[in-house]
Amino acid sequence: MKKRPVDIVVISDVHLGTYGCHAKELTKYLKSIKPKQVVLNGDIIDIWQFSKRYWPKTHMKVIKIIMEWIAKGVKVHYITGNHDEMLRKFVGFQLGSFSIVNKLVLHVHGKKAWIFHGDVFDVTMQHSKWLAKLGAIGYDTLIILNRAVNFLYKKWGRGPVSMSKKIKNSVKSAVKFINNFEHTAADIAIENEFDYVICGHIHQPEIKTIRTDKGSVKYLNSGDWIENLSALEYHKGQWKLYLFEEDSHLPHNDSEANDSMEVLEQKALFASLLAEFNNMSASKTPK
Repeated sequence: MKKRPVDIVVISDVHLGTYGCHAKELTKYLKSIKPKQVVLNGDIIDIWQFSKRYWPKTHMKVIKIIMEWIAKGVKVHYITGNHDEMLRKFVGFQLGSFSIVNKLVLHVHGKKAWIFHGDVFDVTMQHSKWLAKLGAIGYDTLIILNRAVNFLYKKWGRGPVSMSKKIKNSVKSAVKFINNFEHTAADIAIENEFDYVICGHIHQPEIKTIRTDKGSVKYLNSGDWIENLSALEYHKGQWKLYLFEEDSHLPHNDSEANDSMEVLEQKALFASLLAEFNNMSASKTPK
């Protein structure tokens, strides 16, 4: 396959090490591009939920591709997120073309792009981290349940559904949180005279211009590889949102692309996550 050239690719919220990660699809995407610069914008490895019991070869393939890029001299910036916050103790580390940072400012064709994960805006992260971790397990459980449902839907000849998207779009507080997140990022970017502000964290892929009474800025979010399977690409002076499901050049429905599609395996994963959820809930219940 001929690799597609990309000046900058931004990927976030892969959550390697969790059952919901679409590592096979991500591998296909990474193998299809030839980037000059890569930004891993947080939550690439889910250290919060990392378990020795679950680290498939497909997840390791993602790491190997990134390491191959670094070996070839491709600049790779690893921006820390909340699920991989443990790496923040290594901020400033640099080896060859690889670096670990909390935030990044890139100069692209005379314009400044401010890039960071975005968990700094999350009140739950700041004051109730245990609740955020509990929510992460609940979200992963929902994703697994969603996969099992879509497996059955496929058998019945129906199209896939996204339960998490439906919840996000129907719950007013979730919609408000996303809207506040985007505008907070935009306000700070405008105040600091950035041309672009690029985030992850909220699993909501987006490119739009946000205007306030102080000015305007281009807001971009790279989405995730749990439910949206998306990334940001910059090439020939333009940003675009990449969506795996809309890429006609890559196979989507082959057996390899469907991770853990056996119903019994789905039940086992669901039971495992439910047990973790109950354990964490019990440990945080006031006595």
